[in-house]
Amino acid sequence: MSKSITITSEDILDQVRLTCKIPELTEAIISRKIIENTAIEVGIEIESEELQKAADKFRLVYQLHSAEDTWGWLEKHNLSLDDFEHIVYTTFISGKLASHLFADKVEPWFFEHQLDYVGVIMYEVILDDEDLAIELFYAIQEGEMSFYDIAHKYIEDTELRRQGGYRGILRRKDLKPEVSTAVFAAKPPQLIKPVLTSKGVHLIFVEELIQPNLDEKLRAIILSDLFAEWLKQQVQEHKIVMNLNLDKQVA
Repeated sequence: MSKSITITSEDILDQVRLTCKIPELTEAIISRKIIENTAIEVGIEIESEELQKAADKFRLVYQLHSAEDTWGWLEKHNLSLDDFEHIVYTTFISGKLASHLFADKVEPWFFEHQLDYVGVIMYEVILDDEDLAIELFYAIQEGEMSFYDIAHKYIEDTELRRQGGYRGILRRKDLKPEVSTAVFAAKPPQLIKPVLTSKGVHLIFVEELIQPNLDEKLRAIILSDLFAEWLKQQVQEHKIVMNLNLDKQVA
């Protein structure tokens, strides 16, 4: 017969501390408070209808298709209905605050940093041996082997191997600087010379460079990036203030 175990709030806090999660949770708390306080300061208000739509969207994302699903999810995470509403509010207010602060800055940012949003469709095999990578590079150039043959032979990851090393659509920030420099200087379709990084030797076929278009999807990405950077700076400033206050208290 199994014995019951009682878990207290102190136990949870101890586990957070012992698993070194305090800094991570502290940053999350600071971020939430900054968002909520700033939203109040700039006068952002949310209508009940907007909040209801946000709650519906939240349930859709988490596949909570019925009241039973929702209550089960709340119980699993030890949350109340008020907690659920707070989560939805914080998520929604973040989006409204981001728009309030940066909606008019997206277009200027895009044109100033347009090159950062050029996309590349590429295939990649990472090898340990530079001499082998060079040998395979010339084998492809001379038609002795195909890139697919090499990917199928040398990629260990099953899914990536099945896709022939296809990496999808990537941007500069998704790649190591030395790889990015070589890839975005290519004239597709082109197999570029092996690139050496700390991960190994990259054999890359550049299929296409995609010029950026400021559509709604990219607007949302830029808006999110600008907001994330702003929030990061705000958190750092608050951490400095907290440390100064702690030093004064200790002194």
